[in-house]
Amino acid sequence: MSTAAEFRDHMTEFIEHYAQLGPPNPDNPPEDGRLKSEMITKDNRRYYMDLKENNRGRFLRVSQTINRGPRTHIALPAQGLVEFRDALTELLDEFGTDDGAEAQPELPEGRHIRVENKNFYFDIGSNHRGIYMRISEVQPRSQYRTSITIPEKSWSRFRDIFSDYCDKMKETSNRDGEAEPEAEVEGEGSSTQSKD
Repeated sequence: MSTAAEFRDHMTEFIEHYAQLGPPNPDNPPEDGRLKSEMITKDNRRYYMDLKENNRGRFLRVSQTINRGPRTHIALPAQGLVEFRDALTELLDEFGTDDGAEAQPELPEGRHIRVENKNFYFDIGSNHRGIYMRISEVQPRSQYRTSITIPEKSWSRFRDIFSDYCDKMKETSNRDGEAEPEAEVEGEGSSTQSKD
């Protein structure tokens, strides 16, 4: 089942749950604000759906994370869930429910390195154009992320150019007697926290 179709099906469950709730009580909201939650996992992405309540009302918060990346999210007012689900259903009916990918090979886990005060993330993903690597730098204070995306067919050319620069800088460093800065490397199975 495609991610969009699974999301639509969960939306229906959230709509039914919302319809069974009594009127909101702004003076006594749930402790963490959460009324119902679900998670969808697809490739290297996770989607979180949380029906929540706060002093302004009820809403569905939808969040997406990519391996070791920051969380992005949107909030939909609970009153608009039916219209949103119906619009999504129309799109699925018109364009299909396939994610557009035949059986993809399992992609490697993302990796992370820390050099001085900078964090670099290497994440492998796929879309309708193929497999790619996204290299991101996260600013330590603002958590602002800048990234480049490299298609798989270009990886070896990037590697060769990068290797050539490494060799040239190593020769320069050896002549000048400078040491290279150490990098902390985190690989598969390592964990980093995402920022909400």
